[in-house]
Amino acid sequence: MKTLLDTKQLDITLHRLAHQLIENHLQFQDTVIIGIQPRGVWLSDRIAELLGRITGQKIPYGKLDITFYRDDVHQAGQEMNVPSQTDVPFSIEDKNVILVDDVLHTGRTIRSAMDALIDFGRPKGVELLVLIDRHFSRELPIQPDYVGQTIDTIITQKVKVYWNEKDGKDEVVLID
Repeated sequence: MKTLLDTKQLDITLHRLAHQLIENHLQFQDTVIIGIQPRGVWLSDRIAELLGRITGQKIPYGKLDITFYRDDVHQAGQEMNVPSQTDVPFSIEDKNVILVDDVLHTGRTIRSAMDALIDFGRPKGVELLVLIDRHFSRELPIQPDYVGQTIDTIITQKVKVYWNEKDGKDEVVLID
């Protein structure tokens, strides 16, 4: 196991990501943040909270479950996926959507999230923010707009993100 981001490095990375969003969206007019359930929500909670503290604004924030939009939801031999809560209390019609997930691996989760987003309207644009980009493992042509850290991994390795609110510590590790 190798530590990719310790508590301090994770905090610095989150602040950098928040400032990049501020730089590109200024007043956040017509911009919403949507975290992908379950693991992207821990990151999006932190990003939304940081943005609120830094800008003094309340940016519309939602949580999106993609369970039934996944392309493997009905495959034989797969364990049953338990849906999480979707909470998008606003329309995304003509909005700039910042989609948030913790780790970008194959791109299939993001494709599913974009399918699910359409149920809430037609966005003006969609940007992707991820904490970790495993860029050599992509199966679909999906690239993030905001990246905490890009790492090279092999198929047998896993990236695990620990959040203080859930796991009692803030850390990102690579597991062989």
